[in-house]
Amino acid sequence: MATPTASRARRTDRSARPPSLTLPGILLGVGLGGFVDGIVLHQVLQWHHLLTSTDTDNVGVPYYPADTVHGLEINTLWDGIFHAFTWVMVLAGLAVLYSRVQHSRGRVWASRALWGWALVGWGLFNLVEGVVDHHLLGIHHVRTGPDQLAWDLGFLALGALLVLGGWLLQRGATFSDASATERR
Repeated sequence: MATPTASRARRTDRSARPPSLTLPGILLGVGLGGFVDGIVLHQVLQWHHLLTSTDTDNVGVPYYPADTVHGLEINTLWDGIFHAFTWVMVLAGLAVLYSRVQHSRGRVWASRALWGWALVGWGLFNLVEGVVDHHLLGIHHVRTGPDQLAWDLGFLALGALLVLGGWLLQRGATFSDASATERR
């Protein structure tokens, strides 16, 4: 049974700890990873759109070839829905982050913990999107055609590296709350 002194010390230790950056970092990483995927692969390089491989998918989604007006319209619509999802993830990450950084905002933005968790979130985006859309549903691939599987596996490998690198980065993070020092 904990003594009142030990219980008080535990409460003091918890209140001295900075708020966790895990959830806002992962939400920001998921959203920002989706932005990179959507902007670079869908729009700039035009390697794929959300439904460009539905002619070989695993779930029976109708095929919308990107080289027809109707197919491009449908793919653009679904790309927009995908981008809206990633935007909501960034907004949610910023909202959670703001709620946790009422003090020492500058230190948090420079924190290895925040950016480490953001990389973990980006990697999780790649892993989930790669497994679900590329492999399970088969609705699109990183780059359709020769070496399609290699591109898809490379996307998953990048996701795993981002998760590992982000986790290692946040592990070495230190945090000191300047405003807590000022309040004393």
